[in-house]
Amino acid sequence: MSKIYQIYGQNAREMTVRLLEAAEAYRLVPEGGSVALKPNLVIAGTPESGATTHAGVLSGCIEYFRDHGVSDISVIEGSWVGDETMRAMRRAGYDKVCEHYGVPFFDLKKDKTRTVKTAVGPIDICCRALDAGLLVDLPVLKGHCQTVMTCAMKNLKGCLPDREKRHFHAMGLQKPIAALAAALKPRLIVVDSICGDLDFEEGGTPVQTNRMYLGTDAVQLDAYGRSLMGLTAEDVPYIELGEQYGGGRASWHAEDIAELNQPSDGATYPRPRGTVAGLTRNVKENMACSACYAALVRALHSSRCGERETIYIGQGWQGKKLDELGIGKCCRGADDCVMGCPPTAEAIAKKLEALQWG
Repeated sequence: MSKIYQIYGQNAREMTVRLLEAAEAYRLVPEGGSVALKPNLVIAGTPESGATTHAGVLSGCIEYFRDHGVSDISVIEGSWVGDETMRAMRRAGYDKVCEHYGVPFFDLKKDKTRTVKTAVGPIDICCRALDAGLLVDLPVLKGHCQTVMTCAMKNLKGCLPDREKRHFHAMGLQKPIAALAAALKPRLIVVDSICGDLDFEEGGTPVQTNRMYLGTDAVQLDAYGRSLMGLTAEDVPYIELGEQYGGGRASWHAEDIAELNQPSDGATYPRPRGTVAGLTRNVKENMACSACYAALVRALHSSRCGERETIYIGQGWQGKKLDELGIGKCCRGADDCVMGCPPTAEAIAKKLEALQWG
C-alpha cells in the first residue's frame, strides 16, 4: 500500500523538503539517473493566484535531491494551448529559481516526442518526460472548468505537444487523462495545496488551504484530493478509469495518511462553490480546449451576465452553421463569433457586453 505524507503550513520550500525527507524520496532515483521536475504552469499566473505550483516547491526539490548526490536535475513543462511556456515560467518566478541553482528549464512545447501505446490508442508524449530517471509530478490541487478538479493525473497533460492536447479534448478528456497517467506513471508526486483555486484552473479566486502532501501513486493522490474537495467518483470519473488502465489505486484509507504536523486552525477543507456550473448552464460545449473554455468562463464571470442566449464552443462545432454566439475559430459558422485560438477573456466579455446580454 502507498503511504501519503501530509504537512501543514505556508512555507512551500520547507514543507517540500520535510515531505521528501519523511518519504526518503532519494531512494526512488535510479543510480546515476536524472530527476525531472514537472510543475503546474498551465498559464502565466502567480502561485498566489491559485493557478501554478509555488516556486518554493521547486527550490525544495532541487535542494533535497542535490543534498543526496543527484546532479542531473531539470524543470520541464509546457503551458496550455494559447500561452507561452517561457512567459509563464517567468511569471511564476521559476526563472529566478533555475538561475539560482543552475538548473535548466525545458519548454516541452519544443521537445521531441515518441508515440506510446495506451489504453485509448497511441499518444505522443514528450521525450524528456519519458526518459527521466525519476519524473517528479508537482501539481496544484484545484478546480477545473471541464473536469471539475485537476491534480496529479491531469498535470501530466503538460508533457504533451499542443497537437496532442487538442486531441485529448476531441477524445473527451476523461479517458485520455487516465490513459496518460498509466503510460507515464510518475513515481513521485508532491501536491501543492497551499492556496489552489477551487473553481478556476487559471486562478483568480484562491482559497488558502495551507497543506501539501506527497505520495508515489498519482491515482491514489487524486482520489485523496477529490475527497478533500468533497467531490464524488461521478464528479471526477477519470480517477477510477486510471485504476482500470493500470495507473494506480483509486482509493485510500485513514491508515495510509502520515501526518508530519498538525494544522494550526483545524483540518476542514473548503468546498468548491459550483460557480462554473452556474455560469455555463446555457453553454453548448463540444470538445472545447481548456484555454478556450476557461476564457469563456472567466468572461461570463467578469461580465456578470444573467440569463443569456445559447453560446457554442469547441472543436465539435467546426464547419457547422450555428445560431447565436460562437466562441473561437472552431465556431466561425455561428451567426456571431469571437474569433481566436483561443480568444481572450477580455474579447469575449466585450462581445457579451456589446450584445447586452444580462
